Amino acid sequence: MLELHEIPQPIAGVGELLLRVHAAAINPVDTSVRAGRAGGLSGAGIPYVPGFDVSGVVSAVGPGVTGFNIGDEVFAMLDLRRGGGYAEYAIVKESEAALKPTNTSHEEAASIPLVALTAWQTLFEIADLQAGQTVLIHAGAGGVGSVAVQLAKWKGARVIATASEYNHDFLRGIGVDVTVDYRTQRFEDFAQDVDVVLDPIGGETQVRSLAILKQGGTLVSIVGLTPEGRNPDRSDINVISTLVQPSSSQLAEIAQLIEQGVIRPIVNYRFPLQDAKLAHEQSETRRSRGKIVLQIE
Repeated sequence: MLELHEIPQPIAGVGELLLRVHAAAINPVDTSVRAGRAGGLSGAGIPYVPGFDVSGVVSAVGPGVTGFNIGDEVFAMLDLRRGGGYAEYAIVKESEAALKPTNTSHEEAASIPLVALTAWQTLFEIADLQAGQTVLIHAGAGGVGSVAVQLAKWKGARVIATASEYNHDFLRGIGVDVTVDYRTQRFEDFAQDVDVVLDPIGGETQVRSLAILKQGGTLVSIVGLTPEGRNPDRSDINVISTLVQPSSSQLAEIAQLIEQGVIRPIVNYRFPLQDAKLAHEQSETRRSRGKIVLQIE
């Protein structure tokens, strides 16, 4: 259950920043942690402050911090075992933060870290997506998907994405080459011999996606592997499950791409902090384009 409470202001320790939070984003993992479906990801008991994406202003710096100063505007992804973003003040490790893109609001900046780092790490670190390759991105209009589309196009890849027909014009507007309505069309009819599949769905979608990978192709899941994914019939493909990790250096690169116009933050819903419960309800409908953000001013 989400409830609003007064808690003591945290104190920055070694290598930490105290951030005056202006905005925090909602992610599906937030609702999973709240509902006890995240396998103990939070690593904390009750009461627990959720939230992993924040943007705000540095209010204090702890011992050993060298890259940030009081007054800096930063955005960050907090460690998934710690959280703490849904609050007026949050502790951010220096290794988790980067300077906020100068051309974004705090709401836009808060929408980026977790999904952009997920897309970056899956597409580039794990799948090694290259120019000229073809990538299938499931749930392309979602938080991870919409950033992954933009990063893949920046890299020079051909992008196929699944989404409801309602989102097809939106997807084409951010660079998708081929759109597939998952409700009425089979992605297998549009995607064959693909180099990379980004899977934020799992289940049957994951199983079917294995068959369309080319020899040496890679499927990366961010929701875990099915039995078929753990033991695929094919020995010529790579099937990997991953969990996003904070990275200040990668986030700094992502900030540069936002300032260059390569990545456009997409915020579809904004809620005040006291309406975090409603924001979670909206997230659980799985009908949001881009991201849901809490305003903490």
